[in-house]
Amino acid sequence: MSGAYAVLHDPQGLLDAELPLDRAPHEALVTAVLAWKDPDLAPSDYEQIALQLTGHARAVAADVRRLAAALPKSDGRGALAEVVLRETEGRLAAPLKGTAPCVQHRARLVRSLYTRLDRLTEPAPATT
Repeated sequence: MSGAYAVLHDPQGLLDAELPLDRAPHEALVTAVLAWKDPDLAPSDYEQIALQLTGHARAVAADVRRLAAALPKSDGRGALAEVVLRETEGRLAAPLKGTAPCVQHRARLVRSLYTRLDRLTEPAPATT
């Protein structure tokens, strides 16, 4: 059933904190999706890929949120992460469509979240 989903009750966020991201296959999927020139898939196939990317985007966003919250208030990376997370929430709220542009939109979102995650895991820049 298209558009159906189940809600998982996890108020402490234990699932997000305990499950490591399976980054390599998702990055490969993002690369493949962004390389599409004129794909000819069924709408249901586009929807499945978009759902996969959406779920992964939510997982990466949870890691970004957790890392950003652990930074000192004076670290500008946390403020930038909050901007990216607000944008992510808005983009994830858009309804999924069984189209290549929708899937590519979600792929760009995952790529953006990984970029932010990588910046949060780098050592803090030196202050002068």
